[in-house]
Amino acid sequence: MAGRIEARLVEMGIKLPEPTVPLAKYVPFVQTGNLLFVSGQLPLGPDGLVTGQLTSADHAADGVPAPGSKLAQAAEAAGFSAVNLLVQVKAAIGDLDRVARVVKLTGFVNCDGSFAQQHLVINGASALLGEVFGDAGKHSRSAVGSSSLPLGVIVEIEGIFEIA
Repeated sequence: MAGRIEARLVEMGIKLPEPTVPLAKYVPFVQTGNLLFVSGQLPLGPDGLVTGQLTSADHAADGVPAPGSKLAQAAEAAGFSAVNLLVQVKAAIGDLDRVARVVKLTGFVNCDGSFAQQHLVINGASALLGEVFGDAGKHSRSAVGSSSLPLGVIVEIEGIFEIA
């Protein structure tokens, strides 16, 4: 039977996919004590990997991504990365209800040097985790621009979770 968090994901219309296999020489997660470190997760959504690079042309003038804009698509992709973080957390600990807190996210945004709204992209992951976990989903965070990311993806996110 699904736990409270998985039931919440179902309510949100999110079905957790199977964990992906690392494409390089690393492990998808490491637990030490009550902290679980999850390697960077790519934005693998229902239509495959979300690729691309943001530029100054993709800025939101008012700080809010316009629906359908490339910036909004990148924020949605960050949400896909967050779902894939949850997939790896579940693979590591078996039950998402054991997550006591989302401690920290580090988000990498594929952009050129003229793009300065990485924080708006990573908000897609932060919002999703906040909706899933409530107060336990509030976390510290870094949002960093990168001139390229693996496989040309638009965003990659890693996370640290406290496990009960």
